[in-house]
Amino acid sequence: MTDQTTGIIDAATVSMNKAMEHFEGEVIKIRAGKANPTMLDGITVDYYGNPTPISQVGNISAMDARTLTIQPWEKKMLQPIERAIIAANIGINPQNDGNIVRLFLPPLTEERRRELVKRSNSEGEQAKIAVRNIRRDAIEQIKKAQKEGLSEDAAKDAEAEMQELTNNFILQIEKRLEAKEKEIMSV
Repeated sequence: MTDQTTGIIDAATVSMNKAMEHFEGEVIKIRAGKANPTMLDGITVDYYGNPTPISQVGNISAMDARTLTIQPWEKKMLQPIERAIIAANIGINPQNDGNIVRLFLPPLTEERRRELVKRSNSEGEQAKIAVRNIRRDAIEQIKKAQKEGLSEDAAKDAEAEMQELTNNFILQIEKRLEAKEKEIMSV
């Protein structure tokens, strides 16, 4: 391995790790029956004209397995929080009692569970595509380096290592999808 190919592979590894982290973040947001405050990540509230993450305008907590509560820092924020949750279209209707917003998660039907599995598989497929694109770019860089004087053996070794790295990341994605499917389908 030359310094040049090591640098290409290291950069690809960093990019693949970022793709994996993004995938994990997306999969965590997919509800699997239990109330989890991270389900609301990505929802922004209109806070005095600025879009602000919901977690920064109130305290989000899970009261039990199927109930989330949002205690806003300011009472004026109850209505904007409600509107933001409705606009996010996450399948939950907020209930405002004048002090806090409650979210009662309906039990998952078999059909809804299958939809969630499809959604998580879709996220997994996006992550695999990202990993394969990173591999393609790295191999193009290796071939370019070979044209600029890198030996053929070093290029072949680097390509083989890139493929092995790609296979490892895809295997991690598949294992995570399997675990998520089991989590979603368990009643």
